[in-house]
Amino acid sequence: MRSVVTHTGGVTAMRKLLDLAAVYGIKSGIHGPTDISPVGMAAALHLDLAIHNFGIQEYMPHTADTLEVFRTTFRFEDGLLHPSDTPGLGVELDTEAAGRFPYQPAYLPVNRLADGTVHDW
Repeated sequence: MRSVVTHTGGVTAMRKLLDLAAVYGIKSGIHGPTDISPVGMAAALHLDLAIHNFGIQEYMPHTADTLEVFRTTFRFEDGLLHPSDTPGLGVELDTEAAGRFPYQPAYLPVNRLADGTVHDW
């Protein structure tokens, strides 16, 4: 089962979904894209550690600018994500650093077929 914690209703909703998947022997495969914040990545990591049907965790490193704003204590080394001993999810928001990066909207590309219909990219 592949999904994103922040797109599934949070840790509790995702946990319930993964518990149901476990009944049928389905392993987790939590998506870890950079379009969610490091908070979402930390939530996924903690959920991975809490379930018995863990399968795989996708990980994409965030940019240096993002990590300046979201100070994380989890780490990725030797192909594995490691949580920290820090209480909570292990992410702190630096609001002063966030003020140095004004919001700029970004959009996913739209792919169209030759006849103009929208198509998955």
